[in-house]
Amino acid sequence: MATRVVIAEDEAIIRLDLRETLEEEGYVVVAETGRGDKAVELIREHKPDLAILDIKMPGLDGLQASRLISADKICPVVLLTAFSQREIVEQARDAGALAYIVKPFQKSDLVPAIEVALGRFREMQLLASEVGALEEQLETRKLIDRAKGVLIDKSGLSESDAYAFIQRS
Repeated sequence: MATRVVIAEDEAIIRLDLRETLEEEGYVVVAETGRGDKAVELIREHKPDLAILDIKMPGLDGLQASRLISADKICPVVLLTAFSQREIVEQARDAGALAYIVKPFQKSDLVPAIEVALGRFREMQLLASEVGALEEQLETRKLIDRAKGVLIDKSGLSESDAYAFIQRS
């Protein structure tokens, strides 16, 4: 299945070039806009596999939009911008962007950045899932230890007998 992308770029000609490049590479552009606030709305609606955002846009800038999208854990964000200053790159990182491309972009820059962002996002989802499972196991273990303690106190069972009793129940 093709990777579904939402594009947010306020310059129509760059947005068109980006769309064409993505489609040539087999990606499917499911929505596009020139506004950051509309981008967040479209991303929440379409739940794409990836969002490519410019930084300077009306409505919300790409950094603010990236923060919202990343907080919702909808999809990875690739920022595409004319700014290469270290401070802005750091702001992009802190906003949750998983890749950063400086305009004018080349296909040879775009595809690797997209694929790395997609891979990192999948890894992050897997780690979050593993953390959730471990937290659940820890809570179960705490509950068993509390129950074991009650059995030891109330019935005078040994720790191993209390644990065996809980396992049978």
